[in-house]
Amino acid sequence: MMDNVSVITIFYLSGLSETMNYRSVLFSLTLLCYCVILLVNITLIVTIILDKNLHEPMYILLCAFCMNGLYGSTGFFPKFLWDLLSPVHVISYSGCFLQVQVLYSFACIDLSFLAVMAYDRYVAICRPLQYHTIMSKQRLIKLVCFSWFIPFCLMVINICLTSRLKLCSPYIARLFCVNWIIVTLACFPAETMVNSIFAYITIIVYVSHGVFIVWSYVKLIRTCVNSVEKRAKFMQTCVPHLLSLITLLLTLFFDFMNLRFGSKYLPQHLKNFAEIEFLVIPPVMNPLIYGFKLTKIRKRFLNVFTFKTS
Repeated sequence: MMDNVSVITIFYLSGLSETMNYRSVLFSLTLLCYCVILLVNITLIVTIILDKNLHEPMYILLCAFCMNGLYGSTGFFPKFLWDLLSPVHVISYSGCFLQVQVLYSFACIDLSFLAVMAYDRYVAICRPLQYHTIMSKQRLIKLVCFSWFIPFCLMVINICLTSRLKLCSPYIARLFCVNWIIVTLACFPAETMVNSIFAYITIIVYVSHGVFIVWSYVKLIRTCVNSVEKRAKFMQTCVPHLLSLITLLLTLFFDFMNLRFGSKYLPQHLKNFAEIEFLVIPPVMNPLIYGFKLTKIRKRFLNVFTFKTS
């Protein structure tokens, strides 16, 4: 058993093993999806950066949110596209941990930004006179930095705990590397106790983000009930946020259920879809939701389009 440890320098990803008959179709659809993600996110980011009228906390947070979508997508799609063209689906030991770091820090950063955006909407609607004092430039920079830094550090700790384990198998039955599956490959399960404890700590941290978002919206709804103006503002700026939140939580929920309770009788293509939902749907939908719903961004798009066609 101990002899096997030294030879695990690569991992074998077996998630594509039953779908290789359709790899040309899958490659085309995946490439199209990645191009759409790049297009919609980069368009929104560039629009916000170039238009000084959009240099407000809500739009700056949205810009950072879309940048995170690009970060997460880049951690998955190039490798996946390469695997679709390759007869052997392997990834190096260090490359696997790098992919884990990128993909799961992306998901946690998304939740962090959604919590900060909920706080921003709470202050804007419930305490409008203090909005610019509370959401100052300095505080905004701190919130954005913490939204990136804390999830990144939590994932680094999770990966360091996993990297100390002695592994007895190089086979990962997924399309990409997953920290918990690597933990289950440990030769000595007793050594994984610390991994489990810290994994649950990480889950609790992000469940608390969800509780904070719910609290923010309870306050927002109470404030908006008796005011037509505030209800209109809520519908314009908070509905996109809620749609983004629901989209992310549903995709993460399906991935979690598939990871922990996935049935061996479930078809592989359905398992694959459940795995990659959080890497595909939010990065595509978020820029579209905000682009169509937020008036300033929609007007900016229309002005550019009108200018080009005139």
